[in-house]
Amino acid sequence: MMPRSQVLRFPGGLNRDPAIEAWMHGHSGALGAIAQRWFEVMRACGDDVRELLHDGHPTACVGDAAFAYVNAFRAHVNVGLFRGAAIADPDGLLEGTGRFMRHVKLSPGRGVNGAALTKLIETAYADMKERGAR
Repeated sequence: MMPRSQVLRFPGGLNRDPAIEAWMHGHSGALGAIAQRWFEVMRACGDDVRELLHDGHPTACVGDAAFAYVNAFRAHVNVGLFRGAAIADPDGLLEGTGRFMRHVKLSPGRGVNGAALTKLIETAYADMKERGAR
């Protein structure tokens, strides 16, 4: 099991955080739709998923342990995995060189293997749950 110090914890997450709904409403158009779609996949991972805004973007947690987030930029959306470096990515979707985090960059008109991205999100959820989320 990974040391607890390597799990990013956010006490106070909610089942449905009104701040995230406001964030989604503030990000309309194609990028907002992309962010909404993938955050819904995160929400659907389990009954123990909690959410909050962290650094201004929607973040999904297993209990209080962050496993994924979405963030919209000028021309793309990142679907980020807090422990993405530790999970298998057989389709090569993940980008980044950080010690722990990885992300998938999505943009309108740029195809993505939806099944593979869903599997990455579900794997990140299961991985964090196994690592001792509380």
